[in-house]
Amino acid sequence: MPSFAIEDQLKSDTISVIVGVDEVGYGAIAGPVVAAAVYLPEREHGYIGDIKDSKMLSPKKRDELFCKIVSHAKYGVGFARVCEIEKHNILVASHISMKRALQNLGVKADLVLVDGSRTPNLPWAIKTIVGGDSISTSIAAASIVAKVTRDRFMKRLHEQHPEYGWNQNCGYGTKAHMISIKLHGKTTHHRSTFAPVKQLSTECEEGLPVQLQLHYPTTCGTG
Repeated sequence: MPSFAIEDQLKSDTISVIVGVDEVGYGAIAGPVVAAAVYLPEREHGYIGDIKDSKMLSPKKRDELFCKIVSHAKYGVGFARVCEIEKHNILVASHISMKRALQNLGVKADLVLVDGSRTPNLPWAIKTIVGGDSISTSIAAASIVAKVTRDRFMKRLHEQHPEYGWNQNCGYGTKAHMISIKLHGKTTHHRSTFAPVKQLSTECEEGLPVQLQLHYPTTCGTG
């Protein structure tokens, strides 16, 4: 169960604002990679409740915790678009999304806790924690915000491209998703450089992408 033990150990006279960062969508074959940065002030800890890694939660519980987190914490969200994933690579794009999340946080971080073993090249003091989303409450909270945000985004994209089932698979390479690509071709939201997509033969070509007016979730709800 995640806790604030690591955050408490790392606090000092010069380190008081400790922020958790996590990303979602790294292994998807469609859609952006999304990162969230979360700072949970000590006075708000009692309002949050038991936070777990987003992968361990039901969608309903994730939404409930998302509402609590955005109501009682400082948070920022960052997107790296498919074109940026294609231009750089997924690792670099994930770090771009983390940078944007931290820039959108609205508070200056003294130390940033990042899930994983690779240290992003970012202008903040960074500490990586392998399995951080199951250890640090700050990282676990970030994983929830990132997951709910990206899932909602993919549901909006699904309204424009319902044949790919993004409301269910969230852009990951399920068997049904791969069959849909074979039948309907790739969209501009698919990561064409990813091997599963690249290997599929297709005769369909998408036209210009639909411009979607998508807003990051800032209030409670399922939209």
